[in-house]
Amino acid sequence: MGRVVGLMDDLFFQMKVAETAKQLGVEFKVAANSEILSTMVEPPTKLVIIDLNAKSDPLAAIMRLRATQQELPVVSFLSHVQVDLAARAKSAGSTQVLPRSLFTQNLASILATAKD
Repeated sequence: MGRVVGLMDDLFFQMKVAETAKQLGVEFKVAANSEILSTMVEPPTKLVIIDLNAKSDPLAAIMRLRATQQELPVVSFLSHVQVDLAARAKSAGSTQVLPRSLFTQNLASILATAKD
């Protein structure tokens, strides 16, 4: 079973991702903060999802991941109007930065990339 780890505060959104992951046969775990996230990504994690509006410093979480996991895909999402934050996430090492609406629309295909 593929494994995805996320950093997000929004419980409703966590449940949406978890339900979609379950339907696809992908394990989904949520980290409470960037320190915990870095301990949860040891293999066999195949994808990390970051809510760039999370309260637990998502940019630091991306940079911390990149220090040890250069190849691990990191998909980040945010409000479509946060252009500066999107650029900073890309600079920090996010593989892909999507507006929340596009992330939601493509959630199943994004999670499917983590399947074994």
